[in-house]
Amino acid sequence: MKIISIQNNLGIPKYKQIVTSIEKAIENEKIIKGDRLPSINKLCLEFSLSRDTVLQAYDELKKRGIIYAILGKGYYVKSVEVTIKQKIFLLFDELNSFKEDIYNSFLKNTGKDVHIDIYFHHFNIEMFRKLINESNGNYTKYIIMPTNLPYAASAIKTLPAKEVFILDQTNHELQSFPAVFQNHKKDIYDALLKGKPHLNKYNKLILIFPGFREPLGMKEGFVNFCHDFTFKYLVINEFIDREITTGEVYIIPNDRDLVSVIEKSKLQKLQLGNDFGIISYNETPLKKVVENGITTISTDFEAMGKILASMILKGKKDQIENKSDLIIRNSL
Repeated sequence: MKIISIQNNLGIPKYKQIVTSIEKAIENEKIIKGDRLPSINKLCLEFSLSRDTVLQAYDELKKRGIIYAILGKGYYVKSVEVTIKQKIFLLFDELNSFKEDIYNSFLKNTGKDVHIDIYFHHFNIEMFRKLINESNGNYTKYIIMPTNLPYAASAIKTLPAKEVFILDQTNHELQSFPAVFQNHKKDIYDALLKGKPHLNKYNKLILIFPGFREPLGMKEGFVNFCHDFTFKYLVINEFIDREITTGEVYIIPNDRDLVSVIEKSKLQKLQLGNDFGIISYNETPLKKVVENGITTISTDFEAMGKILASMILKGKKDQIENKSDLIIRNSL
């Protein structure tokens, strides 16, 4: 059964005509899931096309998840969901409430014609490379959260350059890619500056910074602020077995450390917001009520997902810095 129709002088690229022909054939049930498509050689001979033209058409359908290739045998129908115009590879570092907010916002704002596969690398560079390698060529867009993984850029650069978007953290090696990101160095500096009238009643700022998952710019911005405004400061890797001293403020990126500090303060019978202070990272509903309110430095994760969706759908190639703010509560 003939399923491909090509017309000259139609004003539509011939590879697009191949794509449209296959879509219509699937919609009209002329071909179904598992059926073999005409070979590249057959289409080239029948319509006097170049191999590149046919490959471009088949590659587009492959990236959208509509067809798949078996080496040495040809191309087959994989899915009859021809309304899917974008098939997106989304690689997060881990799943937590903040990433869930980004994902749900992105999903909500991309619409029904977009299929999203989400993966997690768990800060493991080998897993990161494996997932990227296995996804290469199978998606229309690639959204990558590289965190501060070493050699992440070299893996990302194996993907089709025009189809890659960077999320949450970027660096100088990834400057050629569009991105929606947090400027952690600037964000913590500006947040501490906003909170300086409250910080002035304390005598020491302590950043709990394990350094494995946390953005490196966070530490740099913290140290710069302390130097510029002559605050005594300390950067520690963990809180375990530490005694809280009156007059200290803890800046805490990780919520497990937040719990540890609060638990320790109760054992020492210290009053939060008076004897010592806390600034936590990343806003959650719970932080509004815990200990009558925990001060947070946080970006708008829902806005991050919405901006990213808009970039994908409109084909924008911007680098957008997602704004952050200090939300002052009882703990400071």
